Amino acid sequence: MNEAYEAKTTRWSRTREEAERLASTLPPLLVAAETLAAASALGVHGRRKAGMGETFWQFRRYQAEDSSTAIDWRQSAKSQHLFVREREWEAAESVWFWRDGGAGMDFASSDAVPAKRERASVLAMALASLLVRAGERIALVGDDHPPGGGRVALTRIAHALTNGTEKSLPPQAELKRNAALVWFSDFLEPFETIEERMRYFAHGGVKGFLVQVNDPAEEDFPYAGRVRFQSPLLPETAIVGRAEGVRTEYRRRFAAHVEALGLLARRLGWNFTRHRTDCSPQTALIALYGAIGGQRARRGF
Repeated sequence: MNEAYEAKTTRWSRTREEAERLASTLPPLLVAAETLAAASALGVHGRRKAGMGETFWQFRRYQAEDSSTAIDWRQSAKSQHLFVREREWEAAESVWFWRDGGAGMDFASSDAVPAKRERASVLAMALASLLVRAGERIALVGDDHPPGGGRVALTRIAHALTNGTEKSLPPQAELKRNAALVWFSDFLEPFETIEERMRYFAHGGVKGFLVQVNDPAEEDFPYAGRVRFQSPLLPETAIVGRAEGVRTEYRRRFAAHVEALGLLARRLGWNFTRHRTDCSPQTALIALYGAIGGQRARRGF
């Protein structure tokens, strides 16, 4: 009896020591994320909202960002307008996260803005915190652990993001149909590479939510004069004598890349939103949570 009690006590002691060890090394990322989630909670609506599920909720007018497959043609035939059949939110099979770990995500154009990796990580963890509070199961793509809930799942993902990965694209993991994939990235990889991975998950029945996180300088290109540009992916540097002379063409190409990503996402029935690191993360989080719940998220916030 005493031996059994001592063994049980020893196991409990080890469990408590492990919990204390994990708590002492709790990533600052999780602390920052939960602070953001708490500040955003009042801006998040309740569970009865449109989204993934099978129960009919309401019809609404078709919008440009909607997929053509969402149109209810029978209802639309009764009027001169197109209508979309919205379904009431039901818990997804699981919500999977991926945060781009490529070297380019470390870029910050000034001390006034965080690095893209930092902002993407905080947004991912804050969203995960809100989803866990709503009863969802979460996981990190490529992680050996299955989707889970509660503090354990949050802490596990926070540690994984803090330790990081150098991969830009999510691995070709087999996710269950109807699972949701929330993919944070600057999406500055070659378009064909991104498209291939998007189609892989879409063909597996996964609902995607793309969040493009960019530094303001990547979009505005504020440089002038003689500037040396260094890519984190290439050893060579490029020197431009008059950077302002290429600004217009750069902005055109950047906008075309973004438009192509958004168009592909709509064709696949995915959601595509954008966020700049000089904008409020709270606004971005509320909009993203709304998008996952089926609400119309604003583009370009």
